[in-house]
Amino acid sequence: MNCWNVYAIEKTEHHAMQVQELSRTEYEQCAADFAATVPIEQLPLWQDLEATVPGRSPWGYAAIKDGERLVALISLVQYETHGYRYLRAHHAPVWEEEPTAEQEAEALTALVDYVRGRDKKQVFMRLAVAHELPITTPCLSTLPYDTTVVIDLTGGDEAILSRMKPRGRRDVRKALRECTLTFSDETERAIESFDEYYEVMVETAARDGFTPAPAEDYRNMLEILGHDHCRLFAGRDGDQVITWTIATISGTHATRYYGASRTGAARNLATDRLIYFECCELGRIGCTEYDQMGIGSEFQPATMGLNTFKTKFAKDGVRMVAPDRDVPIKKTFYRALVAAKAARARLRSAKHAE
Repeated sequence: MNCWNVYAIEKTEHHAMQVQELSRTEYEQCAADFAATVPIEQLPLWQDLEATVPGRSPWGYAAIKDGERLVALISLVQYETHGYRYLRAHHAPVWEEEPTAEQEAEALTALVDYVRGRDKKQVFMRLAVAHELPITTPCLSTLPYDTTVVIDLTGGDEAILSRMKPRGRRDVRKALRECTLTFSDETERAIESFDEYYEVMVETAARDGFTPAPAEDYRNMLEILGHDHCRLFAGRDGDQVITWTIATISGTHATRYYGASRTGAARNLATDRLIYFECCELGRIGCTEYDQMGIGSEFQPATMGLNTFKTKFAKDGVRMVAPDRDVPIKKTFYRALVAAKAARARLRSAKHAE
């Protein structure tokens, strides 16, 4: 394995935690041989996808080694916003085995030195870090989560249903009886034109109070990740799309990435039936688990409202995950960003109080 730069932190055991820069080909080989499942966001295809978004660009790939042993992989994308740059690695570093706090701290220190040595313009990194460490700070933006729900897809349709909470089984069975929509994999149709699906997303965003990404972002996701890594499942009433989901796939791990549904009396029925349809279809193509992408917890109470709905599909599905945290590189600059954010928050509070 060739490397351009190696940055190391000496350890008392006389070996080192190192960051070794990899080419895309080298990274792909390491990912293919890795014992742990590499998340979709850490596959090189995801860098190709990120490159289509203004202000984002591929930055590089690296291996983290403990002595001569590969312990983690990381794929980094540069984000440029408000005149500064930072690096983002979704769900990474990807560790071969669950790290201790000491291992995470050593790896992050080596990563900071590596980035400083290669690129003087990066202000911070946003990484998935299991332990709250002195080198990390809470995210400057975004709502990170440390808890998710994973649905077991093994054993076929009835087995999937049997592992739901009683409420989940009841709601899905009611949806199977009463929901009259037609459900199918519409990936290719959505790649040809995303217009009808985007109309549903815009309606969802207006109802739920968020801003959707541009339509091309969703279509690019389907096209660039490809049929092996990304599917769109939809439910229709005749010719009209009522509800849809984009699911990503990496190895045997699927993730429910985006979902949208029209407002109406039968919306809950349609969503319950669609999720069950997704579970069954993903199970049939070889996926063994389906991640529902985050619920609320003590760490992130703002999203507690998601818990009742998401957890009903898997009575034993709650899992802890490493949440996003920021790792400052230019510490003075980063402190200034934090202070500016606090000042904006005070200004908003003062305006609301008037």
